[in-house]
Amino acid sequence: MDFIEELTWRGMVHDATPGARERLRAGMAVGYAGFDPTAPSLQLGNLAAIMLLVHFQRAGHKPIALVGGATGLVGDPSGKNEERRLKSPEEIQHNLERFEKQLRRFLDFDSGANAAEIVNNHDWFRDIGYLSFLRDVGKHLTIGYMLAKESVQQRMEAGISYTEFSY
Repeated sequence: MDFIEELTWRGMVHDATPGARERLRAGMAVGYAGFDPTAPSLQLGNLAAIMLLVHFQRAGHKPIALVGGATGLVGDPSGKNEERRLKSPEEIQHNLERFEKQLRRFLDFDSGANAAEIVNNHDWFRDIGYLSFLRDVGKHLTIGYMLAKESVQQRMEAGISYTEFSY
């Protein structure tokens, strides 16, 4: 049974990208799941993503746990009726350290080419200045695209901060 067949058998696949099965059979692939460090612990809602990474690794592929060290500092507005309380950098770092310990219980970070990795999106964003962001990133996003996001639409009447809008 290949990776897609196993996940389908487990009820974890509703649909798959055309060509995914062939790509996964062709050799080691890299896949990721994201985790928001705004809570001090991974939670039940993270279990499906963690188990997907576990099965992915057992099938010979390389799993990446993408943690939101940068986005956790901002706070995801999705599904919220009001703005999240901002977490301090120290709180986020503490949560990230706990996440790593918890993820190590499930994933193998030490052996071979398909050893799991933790990637922190803070590493991508920490050196980007405001003007560079506006010029190099903001130029490619339209207000229409941002306003079309369900999380923004739900909060428009109650109010949404620029921080959340930009998330």
